[in-house]
Amino acid sequence: MSYAKVCCVGLVGVAGHLVEVEVDIAPGLPGVTLTGLPDTALNEARDRVRAAIVNSGEEWPNRRLTINLLPATLPKRGSAFDLAIAAGILACAGGLPPVGLDGVAILGELGLDGTVRPIRGILPMVTAAAHAGLTRAVVPLHNADEATVVPGMDVRAVDTLQRLIGFVRGTDTLLPPPGSPAPPPPPGPDLADVAGQAVGRRAIEVAAAGGHHLALIGPPGAGKTMLAERLPSVLPELDDEAALEVTAVHSIAGTLPPGGRLIRRPPFQAPHHTASMASLVGGGSGLARPGALSLAHRGVLFLDEAPEFAARVLDALRQPLESGRVTLNRIGGTTDYPTRVQLVIAANPCPCAKPAGDAACECTPGARRRYLGRLSGPLLDRLDLRVRLHPMRAADLIGTDTPRESSATVAVRVARARAAAGARWSAQGWRTNAEVPGAALRSPPWQLPRQDVDRLQQALDQGSLTARGFDRTLRLAWTIADLDGLDRPGSGEVAEASRLRAGEHG
Repeated sequence: MSYAKVCCVGLVGVAGHLVEVEVDIAPGLPGVTLTGLPDTALNEARDRVRAAIVNSGEEWPNRRLTINLLPATLPKRGSAFDLAIAAGILACAGGLPPVGLDGVAILGELGLDGTVRPIRGILPMVTAAAHAGLTRAVVPLHNADEATVVPGMDVRAVDTLQRLIGFVRGTDTLLPPPGSPAPPPPPGPDLADVAGQAVGRRAIEVAAAGGHHLALIGPPGAGKTMLAERLPSVLPELDDEAALEVTAVHSIAGTLPPGGRLIRRPPFQAPHHTASMASLVGGGSGLARPGALSLAHRGVLFLDEAPEFAARVLDALRQPLESGRVTLNRIGGTTDYPTRVQLVIAANPCPCAKPAGDAACECTPGARRRYLGRLSGPLLDRLDLRVRLHPMRAADLIGTDTPRESSATVAVRVARARAAAGARWSAQGWRTNAEVPGAALRSPPWQLPRQDVDRLQQALDQGSLTARGFDRTLRLAWTIADLDGLDRPGSGEVAEASRLRAGEHG
């Protein structure tokens, strides 16, 4: 037979596309032609595959080989096609019965000795194969546990090319997924460690219950970083849909924890303030790779010392925070990544970072304004809560016998509030109050009585509150009502939401 076809999967961002690897052998001078928009790593597969086939005890067809990757207009990147190309060549040369390769997605990178090495992005690849109608997949042994989370797929593993050859010929068997238990996640930080700061703790609880963005402003040692790091500990575990989304992004980035299981704990990303725009939003040569913003999808993106970040980097967050996705256009193509995050920023009130009102503070009022002015107005307008923390008091640190609430206690209230919001908005496809469009909250049956929002309307007319700020305050009020067990917010909840947003809560 001079023609064979094998199925594989290519990735563009987090989207997988079924790729048909066609192999044709024709008379002529020996050589290999690879078509279908391959990148450099894929072009080098010719040498890897040849060495792997020969070192596996098989004969290399000493004729003209044409390998085509369909669809030809889709960019192909990486080494995940190696195993499929090798299987296609052997089937085309008559070394394998092609019927054994029908309807199977074959994924894996080949070493020169014929070993099958793990690859990135196996979860979205196998998911794409399932959506294309395939029910079987052959993957590298170290990726097998990750691939098994895709429902409806019969996943088998290989450690060498020779094992795959033996299986198709009927002389060997493929390996079942190892099924090794995932190590328990390490214990995270607990809210019980935070002394005092009742307003900051309330803000963390409200942010967690509604999925709201949060700004923490206060002097050093007030607990800004401690509070932000403990926000994931009160968030609910990710459901199946969200866990698949998060795990797919981390699979592409190569940051999955050992065992390759679904990520159930909301991720937490805290890039340094010297981070570039590409590392934060996503980028790189060719097709852009996910940045910290996408790696924090369905979790928390924490920017400590936010005024020290480059202004262009911070402002690049504005559109992804609104849409929940970032589209990166590069010369190699366009990629799209999810960015449904909770943004938390922390900032000192002035450059010297000494307690406000202390004679030791050397900053003028103008210097204070300029320092916080590094955070642009449009970015701050997208932050639902803006909390000012006061310096820690001795009474908060020592001498108290009252136990502090733990993350587990707060998480129960957060879960109850999220369940109430989910029951209210599930018919419209929204998970949290932060995702609800403002138009829905300003229209029946969710529109609040005029007397409850009168002050908000006055602030909007006076220009001290933007239309976006008006809607975000309404979302906060609904979250506060959910935490308090109310069917809908009243004037008290709207007033507290206004104080939390304006940074006047004290």
